[in-house]
Amino acid sequence: MNATSLRGALLAAFACVLVGASFTANSVLGDYPYAGGQGLRYGLAALLLLPLIHCPGEPRPAAALRGLTGRQWARLALLAAVGMVGFNLAVLAAERSAEPAVPGVFVGCAPILVAVLVPLLEGRRPARPVLYAAALVAAGAFTVQGWGRTDLSGILCSVGALAGEVGFAVIAVPVLRPLGPKLLSATVCAVAAAESTVLGLLLDGGGFLRVPSGAEAAALVWQAAVVTVIGFVCWYMGMQRIGAERATLFSGLIPVSAALTAPLVGTGSYGLAQAAGSCLVGLGVAIGSGVLGRRGGTAPQVEAPAPKADTGPRAVRRSANVL
Repeated sequence: MNATSLRGALLAAFACVLVGASFTANSVLGDYPYAGGQGLRYGLAALLLLPLIHCPGEPRPAAALRGLTGRQWARLALLAAVGMVGFNLAVLAAERSAEPAVPGVFVGCAPILVAVLVPLLEGRRPARPVLYAAALVAAGAFTVQGWGRTDLSGILCSVGALAGEVGFAVIAVPVLRPLGPKLLSATVCAVAAAESTVLGLLLDGGGFLRVPSGAEAAALVWQAAVVTVIGFVCWYMGMQRIGAERATLFSGLIPVSAALTAPLVGTGSYGLAQAAGSCLVGLGVAIGSGVLGRRGGTAPQVEAPAPKADTGPRAVRRSANVL
């Protein structure tokens, strides 16, 4: 694994660990209006990203946005609707009739779908090492989370959450190069804030926003400033360096991080099943990222790195307010 791939792997891993460790904040927002919370979160994140979007070595924001085609703008709108707003709505709906582990298990299959879809969309064959690694990661995520009570509605909504998780990586691939990680994150956050506002007005009318309590405000700031701003930028920087297939493998670290941090706040335990699942996830990530690759750890070449000019200086998000 070369230095670029190592940095990309560490960035993707860090982004997924942040998401997994954010579940405590999500529980605080259970009574806050869904669409209003999403609008506040993404709107604040977009504002926080504004000072960061123009850096040496990255495209000028205004010029890059003007250069986008109508199809690329439609892709950005779809990315926000499917991978962010829609994903969270699907998880929320799933958890009304299913235990949280159920959508978590479905989303844990995202690495397999991404490992197949991205190569096919680019006209190449899926890389076998990445497919094998994705299967290990999915099995590890299942082992960490287990299975829970559900019904048909819960399963269908969990499938929707899986589609959102896959879309968050796959839909972003063609617009990552022209925008770069930070401008892409800022743009989709602004679009998602607008979409959430429209959705809130349609579903809840004037009640889609209310003044949050102290705990809710702290949770929203955490999600906006840490999980969204830092997490999204790190995720797309990692994806830019190692490709969508390999970056998505690290989503298996989300349930592992959640399982590790749950005992700290008394919301879960970490036992033999979680330890075994964590080992499977770690093995899959190591194989797919190239640490255990063939001939001295050479990483499988699944996607060429983006040009240097686009190089910068991630849910499941297993809850309605994670991603």
